[in-house]
Amino acid sequence: MIKFPLPILVALASTLVLAASGALGQGLRASPSLTPQRAANDSAQRIADYIVAVVNSEPITNNEVRTRVLRYEQQLSQRGGALPARDELAAQVLERLIGERAQVQLARDNGIKIEESAIDAAVQNVARQNQMGVDELRRRLEADGIAYGQFREGLRDEMLLARVREREVQSRVTISESELDRYVQEQQDTPDASSADINIAQILIVAPEGASAPQLQALQARAERAASRARAGEDFAALVREFSQAPDSAKGGLMGLRSADRYPDLFVQATQNLQIGQVTGVLRSGAGFHVLKLVEKKQVSASSFTTIQTRARHILLRPSAQLSESTARERLNELRRLIAKKEIDFAAAARENSQDGSGKDGGDLGWANPGQYVPEFEEVMNGLAPGQV
Repeated sequence: MIKFPLPILVALASTLVLAASGALGQGLRASPSLTPQRAANDSAQRIADYIVAVVNSEPITNNEVRTRVLRYEQQLSQRGGALPARDELAAQVLERLIGERAQVQLARDNGIKIEESAIDAAVQNVARQNQMGVDELRRRLEADGIAYGQFREGLRDEMLLARVREREVQSRVTISESELDRYVQEQQDTPDASSADINIAQILIVAPEGASAPQLQALQARAERAASRARAGEDFAALVREFSQAPDSAKGGLMGLRSADRYPDLFVQATQNLQIGQVTGVLRSGAGFHVLKLVEKKQVSASSFTTIQTRARHILLRPSAQLSESTARERLNELRRLIAKKEIDFAAAARENSQDGSGKDGGDLGWANPGQYVPEFEEVMNGLAPGQV
């Protein structure tokens, strides 16, 4: 852990009784079951919150500690690891939270900011890794007792921490020309799966939350039938239409050609040794049962270290109870018409209308690497010439 010379005043409560209130960014699965006595204690503690530490006048609450403790317990339980005593885990969690809070404060003091557009992209990434849309992610968070705003702020803090750590590491690292040459040669000699662009088609059999063992067995058997028929040579797109419940089923299950790091690790590992056209067995994820087909694979040349960045402006309107989707579309079309006729400047229109953090900067999203935005946004953006809207 990086230590900062910041004055920290810690006021610890005599006892920390910890309860489940959800997880941030990591697992979105249901909480582990609690014993009756533990559940009663948790229910009592959920009524009132209190401050357990203060870091440079910024408080850390008992609920924050409880949430992080549950997150670690879930991760350890999923990995089959032994759970430490809750008091011991709470003390470790509090120490880590204090360190993280100090680093976040340092980042803010140094002017490090995370744009709303970057958080939007991070939310999209979390949703994609959990095989769901953003709307469904919000519903799952609310079901777990996590406010969407709290979830976004947690992502912001995690990204701030990553920026601080990058600065700390970069300021201490010196790479010689010979080391750089050796690294490039090694990458050319040993290409890895993560350097490939792949296109995967999937059949998804959704497993509802709380499904019973017989229900899961029936769903898995259905997925096994789909996999068996696909491996026997039946048309995969036809099987997608017959079996799949994924949003991409209308496209034959195709998820699109993209870098391997933009697919879930489960998908990459399952397809990395397949030949084009081959089909996996049945895979289990939090969303349900998957059958995958490797449609396309392009190895990215390690000799090319040129990255084409894109800089764009946007105007974002968020449909709500006060702004219907059709009204938002009409307003954006009218703004586009005025911009095309040069009756209004794009940046000025963004400052007056955009409902995200980039509005104050005239909608400027800054320079972005490929893959930073969601595929739908990036596909349209890449199809524009400079100056086009």
